[in-house]
Amino acid sequence: MTEALLALGGNVGNSRAILDRAVALLCDGKDVRLKARSSDYLTPPWGFKYQAPFVNLCIVVETTLPPRELLERAQAVELQLGRDRANEKRNGPRTADIDIIAYDNLALDEPNLTLPHPHLFERAFVLVPLAEIAPDRVIAGRKVSEAAAAVGASGITRLARPDR
Repeated sequence: MTEALLALGGNVGNSRAILDRAVALLCDGKDVRLKARSSDYLTPPWGFKYQAPFVNLCIVVETTLPPRELLERAQAVELQLGRDRANEKRNGPRTADIDIIAYDNLALDEPNLTLPHPHLFERAFVLVPLAEIAPDRVIAGRKVSEAAAAVGASGITRLARPDR
C-alpha cells in the first residue's frame, strides 16, 4: 500500500457533514484506508474572495490505487456530493473539493495531475490541518510543520469536534 495525503474543503451546504460523507465515500477500507484525519478548520476563501468561508481538513490514507485512479475516485466522490466542475467558477463556491497533496514521494507532472500539489506551500488552509496529522512529513524537500509555520494562517480557526 502507498501512503497519500489529501486535502478536502467545501463551502456550500452543511460543509462539515458533506466532508464527513466525502471521507466515508473515499475511504472504503479496501482500496483506500483512512490512517489519520485532521480537525475541521474554518478558513477564509482563497482565490475568489467574495464567497462564504470554507471548512477544510486533511487526511492520510493508505491506498492500492495508482495516482490517476485515486484522482478519478476523488472526483467521482465530488460529483456524488453535488460538485459541478463544468459549471462552477474557478476557486468559487463548491460542495466538496478533494485534492491529492502528495502520493508517497512521487513527483509527477501530467495533464490535470501534478504531484506534489503545485500550490501546497502557498495554502495555509491545507498546511495547517496537514501539520496537525503529518508534521514531520517531508514533501518536496520541506517539512510540513515548517512550511505551515512559514505561511500566514490569519483567519484560520480550528473547529470543535462535533459529537460523532
